[in-house]
Amino acid sequence: MNEFTIATTQKREVLDVTDQVEAALRGAASGMAHVTVLHTTAAVTTADLDPGTDLDFLDFLARITPDPPSGGWRHPHDSTHAPDHLLASLIGPSVSVPQENGKLRLGTWQRIVLVELDGPRERTLVVTE
Repeated sequence: MNEFTIATTQKREVLDVTDQVEAALRGAASGMAHVTVLHTTAAVTTADLDPGTDLDFLDFLARITPDPPSGGWRHPHDSTHAPDHLLASLIGPSVSVPQENGKLRLGTWQRIVLVELDGPRERTLVVTE
């Protein structure tokens, strides 16, 4: 098991972590790589990162986030970031990708991305095989 930390710089952003994941897998036998973010307001998935696609993804997340219910969100310590928790749960905290000898087996346009939903913060990702 290896881990690394990413410093995010914006409230919401999509960051390519593919190279850091492969670095964490150096010397690994072939199998599955599992990447997990250890936070409840960030997520991990795969994405196409053609220029602008990251912004399209963030715009989509904003569009599917409803206005607070009457009376506001019920999240106890800071109701304003309840949607950040909800979106992180929808996307998920982890992704599994096949790997051969420490090299991820991704599709042509696939990258592993960290989706920051409540930054800027430092985020810890754990990579297991």
